[in-house]
Amino acid sequence: MPRLSLDGRNRTAHRHGFTLVELLVVIAIIGVLMGLLLPAVQQARAAGYRMSSANQLRQIGLALTNYESARGRYPAGYTSDPVRFAPHAVTLDAGPGWAWGTMILPYLEQGGLYDKLNLSLPCWAPENAVAVQSKISSFLSAGADSGFDAIQITDSSGTVVGVFGRSHYVANVGQDEPWGYSVSDWKSLPSSRFFGPFYRNSRTRAAEILDGLSNTVFVGEHMSISNKTWVGVIPGTESCPADINRFPLTECDAAATFVLSHSGPAASEPGIIHPPGYPTAHVCQFFSPWHGANILFGDGSVRFISNDVNPDVWSAACSMAGREPVNIEF
Repeated sequence: MPRLSLDGRNRTAHRHGFTLVELLVVIAIIGVLMGLLLPAVQQARAAGYRMSSANQLRQIGLALTNYESARGRYPAGYTSDPVRFAPHAVTLDAGPGWAWGTMILPYLEQGGLYDKLNLSLPCWAPENAVAVQSKISSFLSAGADSGFDAIQITDSSGTVVGVFGRSHYVANVGQDEPWGYSVSDWKSLPSSRFFGPFYRNSRTRAAEILDGLSNTVFVGEHMSISNKTWVGVIPGTESCPADINRFPLTECDAAATFVLSHSGPAASEPGIIHPPGYPTAHVCQFFSPWHGANILFGDGSVRFISNDVNPDVWSAACSMAGREPVNIEF
């Protein structure tokens, strides 16, 4: 609105705003600040996820300890009864297939779910189909990049034969991969001193872990390369990479790798060891998105093991009675 000046002339009031250049400068400053803050926020978020996952592993460790205290042994990596159920022609896996994760459910405050499972039937039996799809928070990491929903279990032809609840954690079978042997090779399995605490029909007692609980890997993260489950093993199925175009490539592996992991070296891969999170790791190794993995040891401690850990030290920690010198200060 016009206004009267002191000299009596009309003046028009001028209102000043930001110029385009000023706006661009402000936007540029905001962009720079965001660029500086974003990595810090992402690092803080990743640290929080790692801490949360470590707490999950501690719960699992306590459950395993309580199981061993109550029963005098740790749960089997997974169960196989070739007398009651026909064994698979190659792996010799048979029902009922229930894995270590199922066995410790009562010690994870999941007694109600455990009671719903008919353990005398195979884990893939229709009577168990609903319960085995359950989402259990103790087996899920908030930082996982592979999802939280139940997973489809398929055979070598791609046919879905079951749907199981997901897990972001697998147990340690040792250095070699027993599922990698055909029937004709079973007699050439390496000495049991290279075994880990969990394998098919294992009945490991704490006293049998001659390397010491604090020096022996029990359970660790696997949440990126492939899908895992807490439920069990269906003979003849395969654990396959989530990304078929992943490089370095990793092939599908035996059903046991849905619940178990090994460090190497294997007889079929002499000298090859895959530390946790190593870029060339396969579906049968520990892996997480943060260049290493949280690992639970037999004494209940959880340590973050970087992917640049000394491979020989890592392999030694994955055997339970190898008598190898282990520098536990990873």
